[in-house]
Amino acid sequence: MIFIWLYPQSLFDVQVKRIHEYKRQHLNVLHIITLYKCLKNDPNLDVPPRTFIFGGKAAPGYFMVKRMIKLITAVGDVVNNDGDIGDRLKVIFLPDYNVTFGQRVYPAADLSEQISTAGKEASGTGNIKFSMNSALTIGTLDRANVEICEEVGAENFFLFGLTNPEVLNLKAQGYVPRRYYASIPELRGVLDLISSGFFSHGDPELFQCVVDNLLYDDPYLLLADYQSYIECQDKVSQAYKDQENWSNMSILNVARMGKFSSDRSIKDYCGKIWNAPPVPIKLKDYVQKEAQLRVNKF
Repeated sequence: MIFIWLYPQSLFDVQVKRIHEYKRQHLNVLHIITLYKCLKNDPNLDVPPRTFIFGGKAAPGYFMVKRMIKLITAVGDVVNNDGDIGDRLKVIFLPDYNVTFGQRVYPAADLSEQISTAGKEASGTGNIKFSMNSALTIGTLDRANVEICEEVGAENFFLFGLTNPEVLNLKAQGYVPRRYYASIPELRGVLDLISSGFFSHGDPELFQCVVDNLLYDDPYLLLADYQSYIECQDKVSQAYKDQENWSNMSILNVARMGKFSSDRSIKDYCGKIWNAPPVPIKLKDYVQKEAQLRVNKF
């Protein structure tokens, strides 16, 4: 077992969920490498320390996603052991993540990563759990993110990326991901570093499938959203420096999440789907009946 010392005052940047290409955990990794390169080039860069926390499982036969997990842990091995970086960056992958484990993770998060390609998320409930536990959200306008943004206010939500109509339009025009690689030097440097074997002990082939998938296919438009995501993450870093305002935003996230209570959800299911009208209960009769059942039990 490997133990990693975490800096408690760092920004806990969390993405725990089923691991899939459309959920874009590898976009998160591209940001980590971008930040790592910036800190290596400029050790005096004024950015708050961050701890990136991943968790989740992949389908047994999903090769690309398993290679994404390997990339996460490989980047963590390099970053966590770089003496020049110290406590400024840490990358953690939680093994055997499940719902019970999530009860510890949700309250620990400062930032919730909800970065699926717009139009691809089936519903989204993990983002609601994070927001109810005071984490701020960085995300696209996709499924539950839309409602969360409406409830907490756009000023308390870190929004980035293409919208669903923009995604469809870009694909209809003929999406060419290599254009972003050619036109964004920062992105090119990150992908080239992965291809060089820097994170794979000199083996340039280990993660080449991930890089090639992004350069020649990129079905979930990571490269198209990269620049917007990086710029939004810069806003996150700036916001976290003002702890009083960050706390205020967190409190408002919790206070404005009443819409997502289980009581409201069940009421909507009853009224709109199940057509189950409420049944009035006389509390006095109910209490007496419960008491009698208890007596009969003994």
